[in-house]
Amino acid sequence: QVQLVESGGGYVQAGGSLRLSCAASGRTFSRYAMGWFRQAPGKEREFVAGITWSGGSTYYADSMKGRFTISRDNAKNTVYLQMNSLRPEDTAVYYCAEDSSAFRSRVVVTGGEYDYWGQGTQVTVSS
Repeated sequence: QVQLVESGGGYVQAGGSLRLSCAASGRTFSRYAMGWFRQAPGKEREFVAGITWSGGSTYYADSMKGRFTISRDNAKNTVYLQMNSLRPEDTAVYYCAEDSSAFRSRVVVTGGEYDYWGQGTQVTVSS
């Protein structure tokens, strides 16, 4: 059974940085694209960033471009999200998710295309 465990969330002041990690187990991690999503209170879940199975392609939501960087280490079965220049509106629970299709050549932004999800990690940015 696939398990995804996020870590690295916390409390930071605006302009600060955090690095989220997501450790995967249960199937061959290197075959699947990974995504980060977030959900703020009272809002719908939204796509943040994604990376293909090889790490060769990444994709970001517009508001994250230039501030967030997704990466992966297939040897460690881990995907990362480096978040810089954080803003209060980045406050949310952040989830990592694993693509349902192996070796997909592009990042998908729809949550329904991911079949495994972590439990989430809280990120709070104060103004």
